[in-house]
Formats: sequence, structure tokens, C-alpha cells
Amino acid sequence: MTGKIVLFGATGYTGGRTAASMAARGLRPVLAGRDPARLAGLAERLGGLETARADVTDIASVRALVDRGDVLVSTVGPFAQLGGAALAAAVGAGAIYLDSTGEPPFIREVFELQGPAAERSGAALLTAFGNDYVPGVLAGALALRKAGDAAARVDVGYFITGGGKGQPFSRGTLESLVGVATRPVYAYRDGALRTEPAGARLRTFDIAGKPRPGVTIGATEQFALPRIAPGLRTVDVYLGWFGPASNLVHATHRLTPLLEKAPALARGVTRLARLAAGRAAEAPSPAVLAASTSHFVAEAFDAGGTLLARTRLVAPEAYAITADLLAWGAGRAAEHGVRGTGALDPVTAFGLDTLVAGAASAAVIEHP
Repeated sequence: MTGKIVLFGATGYTGGRTAASMAARGLRPVLAGRDPARLAGLAERLGGLETARADVTDIASVRALVDRGDVLVSTVGPFAQLGGAALAAAVGAGAIYLDSTGEPPFIREVFELQGPAAERSGAALLTAFGNDYVPGVLAGALALRKAGDAAARVDVGYFITGGGKGQPFSRGTLESLVGVATRPVYAYRDGALRTEPAGARLRTFDIAGKPRPGVTIGATEQFALPRIAPGLRTVDVYLGWFGPASNLVHATHRLTPLLEKAPALARGVTRLARLAAGRAAEAPSPAVLAASTSHFVAEAFDAGGTLLARTRLVAPEAYAITADLLAWGAGRAAEHGVRGTGALDPVTAFGLDTLVAGAASAAVIEHP
């Protein structure tokens, strides 16, 4: 089985890095988008790749490029605004779909709304297949394998060390963060998915011998880990990118319900934040990325709160992780397919041991 790979977003920062990673692995993706001239220049630099003119926001335009068994990869965000058409086209085609989103509302839509439609059409949906949130799912699955059936709770943490002064994120990442900042997310508590504000809980993790705070976010783990271990009652995912400002983020979570009741105010806050994000450079600082190390921690507890197992993965900077994971996942899916249909998590789609090997090819490895 060898399906065609179609990549949207290659002229953007994350998409360009993904295209380069695919080419470095010997893959020959079709680079699709609305600007043939920009695509042609990139395709030539990457070894004469095929290009196609298409609009990622038009279902018919995307659908014309993919058939059953093909792999559609989208890096075009914010996904809440721009991601729906590609997702619907993949479902309609019965294709395998991967994206680079980290946006909780979009992830929830994939699992709860598009997943059943994908099961009926034979499509396989792998959303958030990058730094957000494959490493955390992998760390959680490894911790659960160590912990055994007694595990009742898993906490996952995402952290970055090093870096330095300079812009750490791309403009696209900042715009995606802005788009979801005023919207509620979700948690998995008491054996069910529940809606709640981002940052509702705060805790610290030991990262390289230093306590580092993180605040709760919606992610893929809340969907994936209960599938892997049906006895789980709680899955919390913590984002530790804010450092000491985590306490402020946690304190402001109480504003989310107020903004829900005042849509005009929420739109105004979002508009101002988007203006600020729009002033950022398209690409993050190369020096900051080169000095960064990513850490992904998963801790499994029993029902009484006793720690049963801990797994920590380390990796380079986030954009390298995303590009390499998308390239590996697309290549693996095109050649071998995936396990199952509908909205899948990476462990279900590829198997845990295969995912360990794939993550290692993206330099995401377990820390002893």
C-alpha cells in the first residue's frame, strides 16, 4: 500500500519545515496551496516536487486532490478558522488526515463531531500530530504500561528549558493561541470529559532537578489515554511554557466564564491580541530554538494518589519535533496505512512500539 501525500501550508513556517523534513526522508509530497509561484520555488529547492493549486478553505478544491488511502497533511492555521474544509474533504474522501494544530476546540471537534463521520466513510483522522500533542500521549502511554492496571490518574506536563532572549514562537503559533485564549477547553475528570477554562489547575513538576509550574489545558491526551487504559478516572495536561507567569495564567482562568457571557467583549479582546500577534515575525528566533530543549513528563497515580510510574521524554525545539513527526507519520501512513478509522490517537493508529521508534526518528527519546 502506497498512498499519495498532499501537504497544505508548505509556504508557511511550520509547513515549510515539514516539507523539508519529508524531502529529507525521501518522500515526494504534493505541495498544495493558492500561490503557484511560491510553491514552485520551494518545490524546486526540495528536489523538484509536484505542486497543485488549491484553496485549503474550499472543500471541493481540497477533495479534488485526495482519494481513499491518500494522506492529507495540513499545517494551515488558525485551525478554528481555516482547518474545517481540509478536515471535511479528508472525511469525504476516506483519506488519512494529519494536522499540526494545538487548538483544543478544534481537537475536540475532530474527536466528537468528525470522528463518527470518518468511521462511516473509512477515513482516519490524526489531529494534533506534532509537538502538540504526540509526545505527551507517548509519555502517558509509557507511564501507563509501567504502572499497570492500578493507574487511576495521569498527569502530563509540557516544558521548555534553555532558549534565551528572542521570539520563541512563530506568528502562526501566536495567532492560534490568541484564537483560543478566550474560549473554554476541557478536562477528563471522574471518568468523563468536562468543559472548563484553560488554566483551571496549577501544579509543579520536577524538570531536570528544578520545580517548574504548569497550568491545565485541553489536549489530545484527554481523549487518547482513557482509550489506552479504560480504568483511568482523571487525565490532566499541564502547559509549562509560561514559567513564573503560570500563577497569573491560573488566576485569570476565572475571566473565561465572564467573557462567554459577554461575546462583544471577548471579540474585542481577541481582536486586540491578534493585532499584537500580527506584529510578530513570521519565524521564531533561530538562536532561541537552537538553545531550547523540550521536556514531556507523564506521572501515573493510583486511586489513593500514590505515584506508580514516571516517564520523561526529551527532544529538541518544538518546530523540529512537529516537522519530523508529521513527516514520519505521513510516510508511515502512506506506506503501511493506520490501524482503524475515525478519530484516532497516535498510539491506536500505529501501535506503541512503532510510535516509540517514530518518535525517536524525530529525536523524541526517553530520558533514563
